[in-house]
Amino acid sequence: MESYPWLEHYDPSVPKHLEYPEVPLFKHLQDSAKSHPDKACTLFKGGSISYAEMDRLTDELAAGLVELGVAKGQPVGIFMPNIPQFVLAFYAVLKAGGVVTSFNPLYTPRELQHQMQDSGVEIMFVMSSFYPTVNAARSDTKLRRCIVTNVKEYLPGMKRLLFTLLKEKKEGHRVELKPDDLWLQDVLASHKGAPIPDVDVTPDSVALFQYSGGTTGLSKAAVVLHRNLVANTLQIHAWFPEGGDVLLMAIPLYHVYGMVAGMTFAVKAALSMAMVPNPRDLEDLLDNIVTYKPTNFPGVPTLYNAINHHPGVVAGKYDMSSIRACISGSAPLMKETKERFEALTGGKLCEGYGLSEAPTATHCNPIDGENRTGSIGLPFPDVECRIVSLEDETTSLPPGEIGELVMRSPNVMVGYHNMPTETNNTLRDGWLYTGDIAKMDEDGYFYIVDRKKELIKPGGYQVWPREVEEVLAEHPKVMEVGVAGVPDAYRGETVKAWVVPAEGANLTPDELKEWCKDYLAPFKVPTEIEFRDALPKTTVGKVLRRELVSQHLAQHPSGEEESS
Repeated sequence: MESYPWLEHYDPSVPKHLEYPEVPLFKHLQDSAKSHPDKACTLFKGGSISYAEMDRLTDELAAGLVELGVAKGQPVGIFMPNIPQFVLAFYAVLKAGGVVTSFNPLYTPRELQHQMQDSGVEIMFVMSSFYPTVNAARSDTKLRRCIVTNVKEYLPGMKRLLFTLLKEKKEGHRVELKPDDLWLQDVLASHKGAPIPDVDVTPDSVALFQYSGGTTGLSKAAVVLHRNLVANTLQIHAWFPEGGDVLLMAIPLYHVYGMVAGMTFAVKAALSMAMVPNPRDLEDLLDNIVTYKPTNFPGVPTLYNAINHHPGVVAGKYDMSSIRACISGSAPLMKETKERFEALTGGKLCEGYGLSEAPTATHCNPIDGENRTGSIGLPFPDVECRIVSLEDETTSLPPGEIGELVMRSPNVMVGYHNMPTETNNTLRDGWLYTGDIAKMDEDGYFYIVDRKKELIKPGGYQVWPREVEEVLAEHPKVMEVGVAGVPDAYRGETVKAWVVPAEGANLTPDELKEWCKDYLAPFKVPTEIEFRDALPKTTVGKVLRRELVSQHLAQHPSGEEESS
């Protein structure tokens, strides 16, 4: 693509190009510790760790890791939710020259074991309540030592005492360690005052194995260098130049979205991170907003939607006026969700886009400029994008035409761990093939149409699930919706919708089908609609279409069913 029309629509404060210093990612923590030593790096239930203290603790812990045998380039696991110890472990691993390999804390032993085997982690940071899961998964892996932390370790005095007395044993946080395993605080105590280890960590050192694709096939680890993470952190920082004071850290840190658009951005900007271990606990999340008054709140549409409909929020019991700028990612942001949240907070909620292979964000709508409904926005500085033909996968298409989104940028991964074929399919001649079907308008705003692999073909026609979902989501009685293709004896495949009605709504399949007929071609109208109380989702709020299809097939193994 010879021209980049999106550059003309940047906010005035956003540069068209950036300079990327040749530094490891943890340099941002060291810089913030010097410029804002007393400012809180993490805020957690009344307790805090300052930037100077976090820098010192990560030096000490890194020294401990090197003594325990962590070598440069060695994967080290992190298996915990959003607590201060995640930030501590993350930067300590990097300072030791290790490769951060974070695991979804909701994983079962079987799911965890696969990624442990694939990554080859030998040391794992674990929150104590998850320690039994790791022990159930560690056979047939290289794991030789866990470093275990209790959630109470960075709680303020009285809360720590009450937790010990009332919750620790009851909620599974009190555990006995196996002989070779260690407590985090013991490792820190034995290395108190230790300087950062003398390890030659460069911009080209591997920093991260980020697993992706678990919902669309075999889970793959994107191999990410320090320079890739530094680049994306600076791109995000350039998009949010005013920064703020406090960032609500509700997106899971094990996920690259929370890790980069949340944590590494916050550390670069010297924001305080208000840690939310469980974003589904809306009471805790809202209490964090009231207590810490965050200015930044990266999230996902389902989370913003849940806040919009929370009875206490509807009744005006929570002051959310501190919120200034939010980036919404991981799933389409519906117009109604955006407008309602902005009305409640007075801030801006801007849809963006990213992926683990370019960790993490590559596009966003302008903070001050025009937000276009349904658009993921404009590419970040130095992110080159093209829409290529689905037929030959190389021909660049003009504005308005639908094809695959490909990009090249300094934040793109170097490949997948131990997957050369997948790497060659995804990285071609310097371009990352995203697998997302998209289009670009004349001004350089991009629009995701759907996932390449989730195209529905009823009777040979092409139907993108997202298109149908957006129409159904606009119905006033619909809370959530997922759409996918299911087998059909007549059409080969047909469109099915799974719908969560709004609370108290009286809704029928026929009413929704009539609604769709006003906005969609006949072959796109769902032939089957199933009502649900909830939809299966990832921990960052993406509806699991593949899981819905699996459930459908389990109920209808013949693949045939009367349409509702």
